[in-house]
Amino acid sequence: MDLELRHLRVVCAIAETGSVTKAASALGLAQPALTAQLQRIERALGGPLFERDRRGARPTALGELVLDRARVLLPAMKGLRDEAARMAGAGDPLRRYRFGGVNSPILGRLVHRLAAERPDAQITTYGSWSVDELAQMVAGGRLDFALTGVCGDSTPSAGFGLSWREVAVEPICVLLPQTHPLAAHDEVDLVDLRREQWVAAPGDGCFGDCFAAACARSGFTPKKVYEADVRAALDLVDAGEAVALCQATFRPVAGLVTRRLAGTPLRWRLLLGWHPDVPAAAVAEPVLAAAVAAYTDALANHPDYLGWLLAHPEFGVQPSGSGGVRIA
Repeated sequence: MDLELRHLRVVCAIAETGSVTKAASALGLAQPALTAQLQRIERALGGPLFERDRRGARPTALGELVLDRARVLLPAMKGLRDEAARMAGAGDPLRRYRFGGVNSPILGRLVHRLAAERPDAQITTYGSWSVDELAQMVAGGRLDFALTGVCGDSTPSAGFGLSWREVAVEPICVLLPQTHPLAAHDEVDLVDLRREQWVAAPGDGCFGDCFAAACARSGFTPKKVYEADVRAALDLVDAGEAVALCQATFRPVAGLVTRRLAGTPLRWRLLLGWHPDVPAAAVAEPVLAAAVAAYTDALANHPDYLGWLLAHPEFGVQPSGSGGVRIA
């Protein structure tokens, strides 16, 4: 058997997890299949790579040698693939736009604007729950732009080498059923939601440290948090089983209402990211301007929020020359 990169990934996965069973789960394989594959790899290399007992799997001297080489080869090959993908997929950036989005409230309007301005362009979209996945795809040349967001003053990981620009800043609101006792208020104090159960879609960054910290500042720990896709999350709110956080430009849904949190304890910063060393970077500024315009278009469906923005200029689109605040 010839040794391949996938075999090195298997060896690294076993070493990193310390267990063949855990490595099989991480790789999406059945444990017997991974065990058989490890045995074939060991026969090809001439000896055992791991000592295995009830405590797990630990590399032998031969295993350490293989791991040392694998940890050099695998990143080098990934770098080669990424560079090749960027070169092979370069083409004419004015004729192709590949967007990735995480729960973005303006992706549809951005695509609509670009399609109208550049009818000959090919525009594709990709949805994900993970900012890091999108950043990795942009860095690897599989996407041109990532449209996502972060909570508060946090920034996406710098490990992918992307440039990020701010499109707009929004206050985080709470989504309630119309029958909720607090639905009659324009604003809701976070502490008044202390007895509620919550629901979040994967990728909702505000339900991480920011939300827990805001609740702690209000003197309580949030009750149970369900995780569900967006449709199921709306159903849970509609059924009165939970409330949810949402962006201020969240599209109105029959039977549900959005209410601002008093004192705006949570902020959401909508971002556009791209890799500075690819041809698509040449059109990043026009795309950013289109994203800002798409956000402005979205405000038409939220006249109350638009009025609130006039009194709170620190939110919404922030003026900065051609549009967008550079954050990385």
